[in-house]
Amino acid sequence: MKILISEEKIAAKVRSLAKQIRADYQNETPIFVGILKGSFLFMADLIREYGEDCEIDFMAVSSYGNSKKGSGIVRLIKDLHINVNGRHILIIEDIIDTGLTSTYIKQYLKLRKPKSIEFVTLLDKPDTRKVKIDLKYVGFSIPNKFVIGYGLDYAEKYRQLPYIAVCEDEENLE
Repeated sequence: MKILISEEKIAAKVRSLAKQIRADYQNETPIFVGILKGSFLFMADLIREYGEDCEIDFMAVSSYGNSKKGSGIVRLIKDLHINVNGRHILIIEDIIDTGLTSTYIKQYLKLRKPKSIEFVTLLDKPDTRKVKIDLKYVGFSIPNKFVIGYGLDYAEKYRQLPYIAVCEDEENLE
């Protein structure tokens, strides 16, 4: 494994994103919606840094299974419990690559008539994008490499790493 983004750089970026969100949502109580499972560490650190009133909920979707590439088929596994009608939603993602899953989530949530929907993603892979998607809050843009750590996994392993890593030989993950 090769470290792509250090623990220190992640922490600094989380502070910066939280500060930007705090400024944008003054006098509001946004709903942070974590997309499970990959976003849970990022979201926990982000809401602690945000430090203001907010609500949290989670959704779980699947498009990867145990593969390194998305299948293009999105399945909703866990839905929200909070009523989002007329509320500001911040969708917290670990990584956005093709944009297909994120687009599905946004379209799905729009049906509930929120006041606004924005994405907060730790990682963005613009070179793999298949659909146009507006990202307001982006931690890091990364190359088209398979990454693990800080919540991101391969076959449910490596989430616990405090940094983002790329396998020098991606075949060794199998």
